[in-house]
Amino acid sequence: MRPRSLVAVVLLLGSASCSSSGPAAGPPPSPTPPAPSDTVWACRPGLAGNPCDKDLDATVVQAGGARSRVAFVPAAGLKADCFYVYPTVSQAPSDNAPRTVTPEVVDVVHAQAALFSSVCRVFAPVYQQVTTRALLSGRYFDPAAQKVAYQDVRAAWLDYLAHDNNGRPYVLIGHSQGSLVLSRLITDEIEPDASTRGRLLSAILIGSNVTAARGSDIGGTFTKIPACRTAGQRGCVIAYSSYAVTPPSYSLFGRSSSTGIDVLCTDPTVLAGAAGAAHPFVPAGRVTAGPRALPGTGFVSYPGGIRVACRTAAGATWLHVSTVPGSGVPPFEAALGPAWGLHVADVTLALGDLVEAVRRQVAR
Repeated sequence: MRPRSLVAVVLLLGSASCSSSGPAAGPPPSPTPPAPSDTVWACRPGLAGNPCDKDLDATVVQAGGARSRVAFVPAAGLKADCFYVYPTVSQAPSDNAPRTVTPEVVDVVHAQAALFSSVCRVFAPVYQQVTTRALLSGRYFDPAAQKVAYQDVRAAWLDYLAHDNNGRPYVLIGHSQGSLVLSRLITDEIEPDASTRGRLLSAILIGSNVTAARGSDIGGTFTKIPACRTAGQRGCVIAYSSYAVTPPSYSLFGRSSSTGIDVLCTDPTVLAGAAGAAHPFVPAGRVTAGPRALPGTGFVSYPGGIRVACRTAAGATWLHVSTVPGSGVPPFEAALGPAWGLHVADVTLALGDLVEAVRRQVAR
């Protein structure tokens, strides 16, 4: 895909991940990571204009086309927190984004994290992420740029622990770059600390290659936190990357280069108690063209509109996705090319199931 097309997709769908090679371009990033008191929040309880507590109603589209509008009912007395780190969305002309609440940040936070506010208090820090410019110039994995992004998230995490957690159970949620940063945070800050680790309900790390020893749910990316396999299981990892076909040999996700190590896939529908039948929630603003166009704001829901299952074949492990005929679900396309699969839709295609999985963890 041409660079210009890639940027357009990132803007529209609010998600990108990366694999980079080639020469470095431009000067190294120089922003100073913040102290915890400098944290900028995109979502936080009590935040003015919080995108995680508005426009959350859903238009429900049943098989056959029947539609109904369901109001989002805010939950009271939430017993858990969700700490969310968003994917690559910044179009800043530098390798690291400014620590600013931009429209693309608001859009992706609303699309991927806001509906979790029915089961947890949502905290979403703004961080100096590695930008789409760095992705396109081959500097995505530049150590200096990665360090700035990670230190920002780490500072926000320490800020949250010091001022907001108060011993509450919590969920980590990330997609793409957000998952990569959270994986490092878990390794550095959470796995070594038994008290903090003991409050973890789950780490939802979508669209990255979380790994485990072959035949095991542990022993790759993490040493103490296993894969989630049953509804209500706590202290575990939910991870997958989605494809509609067997990932090609050059796929960015689903394949491990280490002997005896495989990429994890945990089926979100199993964790939600409805194995196989996924519940997509798509921001209404993205369902705007053709016969599927729908008025209003919030989300469009297609209960049971797609089928998913973890598969392993040809050296890859992935979440296989297929649309149920007649369900009315907009087609999920490999918008970034075959290597990426359905990366841009990883979260939204099973968002209802991920929220339900967390609901069951909290209830248990």
